[in-house]
Amino acid sequence: MQYLLLCAAILLPGSLAFPAFFQLETWRNTGLQNVTVYLDKFFPIFRRTQNLSLEERIKEMQRFFNLNVTGILDEETLEIIRLPRCGLPDMPEPRTPIGSSKWRKTRLTYKIVNYTPDLSRQSVDNAIERAFAVWGDVTPLEFRRVYIRPADIVIGFARRAHGDGNPFDGRGNVLAHAFGPGEGLGGDAHFDEDEKWSEYDQEINLFLVAAHEFGHSLGLDHSNVRGALMYPIYAYTNPDTFELPEDDKQRIQKLYGKFIMRF
Repeated sequence: MQYLLLCAAILLPGSLAFPAFFQLETWRNTGLQNVTVYLDKFFPIFRRTQNLSLEERIKEMQRFFNLNVTGILDEETLEIIRLPRCGLPDMPEPRTPIGSSKWRKTRLTYKIVNYTPDLSRQSVDNAIERAFAVWGDVTPLEFRRVYIRPADIVIGFARRAHGDGNPFDGRGNVLAHAFGPGEGLGGDAHFDEDEKWSEYDQEINLFLVAAHEFGHSLGLDHSNVRGALMYPIYAYTNPDTFELPEDDKQRIQKLYGKFIMRF
């Protein structure tokens, strides 16, 4: 009977096919497996802690992104799934004893271990420095680059599997990821070398992505406030006029306090 219903759905016009979760076009372009992979990766808490149906898991995603909560994989929801984004979960599982939610010091070091061929070394250095300044300008945090000795935050470009258990997926989709404060990989930020990195609005802007990832390096999770720097979906804004949105400012100051004038 289920087989006959599936065949009938395939033969129906697109607006009538798969009424519960998928329209026919959705099924062709996205597929159930891709949707499940997306939900497993970015909303893992609902996979592991609750026995939710696919419809309920789609609803949880829609609630996070402030979409119409229907449980249906409509075009609005599909658009979110297709957009380039950060590789960290949107609703992570509770923190484990490994690592902590913040650094226990205000002077942090960083090291750049390699470079993308898309940009000059100076352009990468400048983008990274400016990205740290986004957070340093509103908190007591200070960031200093080191070249030889170990650093709190290690920054690098990599493709696919790169030794941290979180492989990249090629061009598009996941752009970068970072680890929260802690030892070992803690604080480190990795950027997908398969992306086309840029200084300005062509392709993916390194400064904007780095500023987002360093928010994770400092202990911030994703925000569901559209327009926030820590919103998980990449969106271009002019780097020359960028100002840290109020949502991000309040959240980072809750962890580290407000900026202190340095003499």
